[in-house]
Amino acid sequence: MTELTHPLATVPQDELVARAEADPLRPRFHFVSPAGWLNDPNGVSQWNGTYHLFYQYNPEGAFHHHIRWGHATSTDLVTWADRPVALEPSEGPDADGCWSGVLVNDGGTPTLVYSGRFEGKELPCIAVGSPDLLSWTKNPGNPVIAAPPVGVDITAYRDHCVWREGTKWRQLVGSGIRRRGGTAFLYESSDLRQWDYIGPLLIGDTSQGDPADDDWTGTMWECVDLFRAGKGPLGSVPSDGSPDVLVFSAWDDGDTRHPLYWTGRYAGDTFEPAALHRLDYGGRYFYAPQSFQDESGRRLMFGWLQEGRSDAAMVEAGWSGVMSLPRIVTAADDGSLRFAPVPDIKKLRRDHVSVPGLTLSGTSAALELGLSGTQLDLELDVQLAPGARLRLGVLGSTHGSTSAGPNEETVIELRRAPEGTTNGTLRLDRTRSSLDPTVDVEEKSGPVAMPEGRVHLRVILDRSAVEIFANGIPLTARVYPTLGGEHVSLAAEGTAQILSLDAWTMADIDEGPRSLFP
Repeated sequence: MTELTHPLATVPQDELVARAEADPLRPRFHFVSPAGWLNDPNGVSQWNGTYHLFYQYNPEGAFHHHIRWGHATSTDLVTWADRPVALEPSEGPDADGCWSGVLVNDGGTPTLVYSGRFEGKELPCIAVGSPDLLSWTKNPGNPVIAAPPVGVDITAYRDHCVWREGTKWRQLVGSGIRRRGGTAFLYESSDLRQWDYIGPLLIGDTSQGDPADDDWTGTMWECVDLFRAGKGPLGSVPSDGSPDVLVFSAWDDGDTRHPLYWTGRYAGDTFEPAALHRLDYGGRYFYAPQSFQDESGRRLMFGWLQEGRSDAAMVEAGWSGVMSLPRIVTAADDGSLRFAPVPDIKKLRRDHVSVPGLTLSGTSAALELGLSGTQLDLELDVQLAPGARLRLGVLGSTHGSTSAGPNEETVIELRRAPEGTTNGTLRLDRTRSSLDPTVDVEEKSGPVAMPEGRVHLRVILDRSAVEIFANGIPLTARVYPTLGGEHVSLAAEGTAQILSLDAWTMADIDEGPRSLFP
């Protein structure tokens, strides 16, 4: 039996994989670690045609401790193969953990820039890889930045965004300035090993808004990601007027809050913000997003779907954390971003069901669709009359149901505002999603533009993972049904036209036998 090395390591490591795979709530076509703990996506990239997904990983158990870099590869963004752990703590500046970072191409040499954790603080480190990216050698001069900026009272200091600009490398390190707000410190280097501090790229303001707000910017910015949302490299004048985007995850005193992004213009050594946006209406359920441009020119993004059940439940299940499906990021006409799952995942679709166009009208009109499943891809085109609501129920259970409806059901709701506006709301109601009183059932919602009441709704359901897209606006969450319900239903208040409805079951991805240490 494997030695237990942490107080929460109550499940022996040689039992973790079997226990994790037996959990009916574990997703089957999203990427998950073999077992144990998964959090932030790291080093997401495409190298010589192969996609690489690194991630924060603890194989000891489903808790955050002694973090390594897990590694998986894919040729199609759908099926992933486990690869050897890329980084693990060793004597020196990362002895307590190899925290988040990125992969860059240094003249043909794959290079990781990551946060090494030692004695309660994190500092930038690098490691260079073999041509196949399967073995890594840490720089003997780590850390490559010896300390945060002198004279600045910081809240935290970690996570990296690195890019080539002209003849120089540039790097952002996520941080926060106490009593002011979150920030990203800008550095410059000619060789990735010696860095000159430039200054804060942008500083948030914690006094703006309420800490309970969905767009409060936090006391520290984690997992900063700067990119051009259209044509042209960072620092250039965009030929198509596309905005520059600064993504960050708002953090406050150990509490992961939500991902946000600024649109604006990066020029010189500063970022001039134009507008602040919520990146995903699920908040912490799409946390620490990281993006890259693949060889076909697509901007792709992954995020970490945190758990919404107790620490004890995670440990008992033997696993924690889900990676989102990769999303294509595009710029909308209003300057904000739109997101969609990569079309590559359509190869998992099976058993197509198409529902002819129809109209639901009344105070409580309902329709039985004859659909069921816990792994589904649903696409609807709908048109709502002013003031109308459409409710799509999934994971419904009729075990012991009463006149009030199924015991468990997760409801996705679209609501159009009254006459005279194109505004509407996307809402996820999880209040009846689980009979387990310990899981999170907080409502998630946000505004969605509905021109003429039209909405394209995409719902991807993978057991406990839910990814929703309404006119390109995402809402991601976790649900934990206890009754194994598979029922799907539609209901409306007011008039809702279903212009089209297509549904598929989604196949498992074939990962083959898995082990904690591939």
